[in-house]
Amino acid sequence: MEVKEQVKLIKQSFRQMMDGAVSKSMRDKGVVYKLNWGATLPRLKEKADEIGKNYDLAIALWKEDVRECKILATMVMPPEKILPEVVEIWMEQTVSQEVAEQAAFNLYQYLPFAPQKAYEWIATDKPLYQLCGFHILTRLFMNKQEPNERGINEFIDQALVALEGDSLAVRKAAYSSIQRFAELGLVYERIAKSSLKRANLDFL
Repeated sequence: MEVKEQVKLIKQSFRQMMDGAVSKSMRDKGVVYKLNWGATLPRLKEKADEIGKNYDLAIALWKEDVRECKILATMVMPPEKILPEVVEIWMEQTVSQEVAEQAAFNLYQYLPFAPQKAYEWIATDKPLYQLCGFHILTRLFMNKQEPNERGINEFIDQALVALEGDSLAVRKAAYSSIQRFAELGLVYERIAKSSLKRANLDFL
């Protein structure tokens, strides 16, 4: 089946997943997409499992200005095939917190160059980039991937800056990543606690 036809059928399938309450709730919170069917994430995950990994389809879905297409694209994109340049384009075109979080969880944490992108993004002044970066690091720390000394210093510095920032979502993501960092072992826990203490912040 041609990719164009596949995208058309997928978009038609969203009608059956439609949830007006979800899409209305998003609009009320200021989350605006050109088209938003309000499909729940479990339903989209089911659809992604049915489709399987498909690079060309993911690229085509991402181009659609439809909430469900964007999220589905992050679910069906094979992480080993997407190039850093394409990841950057996707990031530039990400305008909502939901899509940023879904991209981090479904795709970016699995990239062969995930740590590099994460450190790059937490050092920017763009909230959605920072959000993605901290979410990626949280997942990497949860998977027991330990940063090197330079990575530790960079992470702590940027996390402390983020915790003092204006964005609540970024502050939460940074704090969550510090908690996961501390779980890597006693040394990491001590680093996290002493860094937060120096910044007059509490460690829960």
